[in-house]
Amino acid sequence: MGKIVTGLFTSLDGIVDADDDWQFPYFDEELFAAITAGWRSASTLLLGRRSYEGYERLRVEHPDSPMLAFLDATPTYVVSSTLNNAPRDGVTIIDGNPQRIAQLRTEGEGNVLVQGSPTLVRWLLANDLLDELNVTVLPIVGEGPRLFDDMPTKRVPLRLTGSKALQSGALELQYTPTTR
Repeated sequence: MGKIVTGLFTSLDGIVDADDDWQFPYFDEELFAAITAGWRSASTLLLGRRSYEGYERLRVEHPDSPMLAFLDATPTYVVSSTLNNAPRDGVTIIDGNPQRIAQLRTEGEGNVLVQGSPTLVRWLLANDLLDELNVTVLPIVGEGPRLFDDMPTKRVPLRLTGSKALQSGALELQYTPTTR
């Protein structure tokens, strides 16, 4: 049985949604290796609607992105109350039914990776569905929506289960909710 895990970037002050290129100065072989390790452990991709739409734009704006091969090869579920159908094979639109999302853990051989999707991450945490919160903290501050803005619950206690400082100055942090 897999776990529901995240793969997200955040600035030091918690920003998760900024202009397209805010994270690129920190991309190097070490960071890319960490990202692809997350891809290799995933048998399923779970996205919120806005992140899904962003990845679909990636197809047009950066058709040579290595992320596209992962997206094309991985069954994808998009949690949305506004999308009716997906424009390509391998993508399934689902609602926010907690039992359905929990069931995704048993449907593949690997993890269910939540790539980006901060609104969905907050909801998963609040509904005790997230098994592992993996965050890469980039050494930059700025403005924009923060990861835990509008958290639907007051507190979710977390336990640090892994950390690594990268040469770029980024930090890879891994947390497990203490309720798991």
